[in-house]
Amino acid sequence: MGKFVNNTEEFFKYCEENEVKFVDLRFTDMKGMWHHLTYMLSAVNEDNLTNGMPFDGSSVDAWQPINKSDMLLKPDVETAFLDPFTADSTIILFCDVYDIYKGELYEKCPRSIAKKALKHLSDSGLGDAAYFGPENEFFVFDDVKIKDEINESHYRVDSDEGCWSDDEEYETGNMAHRPRTKGGYFPVQPTDSMVDLRAEMMQILEQVGLTVVLGHHEVAQAQGEIGIVFGDLIEAADNVQKYKYVCKMVAHLNGKTCTFMPKPLYGDNGNGMHVHQSIWKDGRNLFYKEGEYANLSEMARHYIGGIFKHARAVAAFTNASTNSYKRLIPGFEAPSILTYSSQNRSASCRIPYGAGEKATRIEMRFPDSTACPYLAFAAMMMAGLDGIKNKYEPIGPMDDDLFELPLDEIRERKIPQMPHTLRGSLEALIRDNDFLQPVFSKDMIDTYQHYKFETQVWPDEARPTAFEFKSTFSC
Repeated sequence: MGKFVNNTEEFFKYCEENEVKFVDLRFTDMKGMWHHLTYMLSAVNEDNLTNGMPFDGSSVDAWQPINKSDMLLKPDVETAFLDPFTADSTIILFCDVYDIYKGELYEKCPRSIAKKALKHLSDSGLGDAAYFGPENEFFVFDDVKIKDEINESHYRVDSDEGCWSDDEEYETGNMAHRPRTKGGYFPVQPTDSMVDLRAEMMQILEQVGLTVVLGHHEVAQAQGEIGIVFGDLIEAADNVQKYKYVCKMVAHLNGKTCTFMPKPLYGDNGNGMHVHQSIWKDGRNLFYKEGEYANLSEMARHYIGGIFKHARAVAAFTNASTNSYKRLIPGFEAPSILTYSSQNRSASCRIPYGAGEKATRIEMRFPDSTACPYLAFAAMMMAGLDGIKNKYEPIGPMDDDLFELPLDEIRERKIPQMPHTLRGSLEALIRDNDFLQPVFSKDMIDTYQHYKFETQVWPDEARPTAFEFKSTFSC
């Protein structure tokens, strides 16, 4: 699909043609959350589009202090698209954050960090393009209840597709066609109840500029996925933000709720964000070498080795919540063993089947959608480039079902694993972050890990759970 406008002149012409009344400026924080503020079109001109729009940086978590709060949003007019959900015609622009005090792109703005990562790639001479293809899975529930108090804590998610609904009373009767636990991969209607909902998502995703390939029910109950064509690092991360926005809004307008939470259901598959990656130069895929294992070049192998070498630190960005690590357990297509393999979904890095140079790529399978996509993609690329520089060799290939590999054998063969908790990944980031610099500043890394400890790790570790009552109350 691609761009709707290419420059400022086309932007205003496009606004006129579509009777645009509002311009919605969007930027991303370190959590990956999208924020926005809306201008009247009459207040927007070429000057402020070029020089930036002011906003309060101190009101965004872990950004500026109140005494240095003034910042600028610098819109990228080439990202313009019409909001499909507003009552009045509104055009959305992705923005970078500009630091007026240092006179440069803000060091804590994820999209700006991703741009610096691409420049680092170009300056290194190793490549001139980095392509990323994320696969974001999601759940659609009918009802969600949450309570988190000093003396009680519980949640309940509900879906007509859930096996727990077998004995529910419905006005129209209980039809009993359900995917069952781990039974949701590709059933037709009526077992797949989300066909029309996904179709609506797919059409609106095309409407906002993404190229959609397919949509299908995923393995878990109430779980789905929509396949999007890959893009360069920035475009791919932008597309994740569009994708999540559209899926959540379509579900919401249909009286349902969509979540990208990694593990909302105990005992069923979770939501991943598998990320396909390749480095190119002068129009040539540098990850391709005909005749090698899975046609994978030495450069690609070393790129994998770099990600695995720094995986525990990278996980702080790719698996950015405490819930992330409840997904990274054997048996649920969420691999945590750091090896690579051709077509093997139990390996942390899979080499997908593909004929020829253009299709050869790697697929990292451990990330999830609690990641800020700009930070996750940039961190993986920086680790990969460090692997190329230092010629790190990954363990593998291993073509066995790694989910069946006993823990003793994993330890005996010294096969590295992903961290088991967010605390573990953040502590690894504190020890191992040189590979991220100068793209990720020391201040940004320090702020990020402190913020994650304060908002995720410590609150989670302080709370008793229902399982703890079940297992320890009578001790």
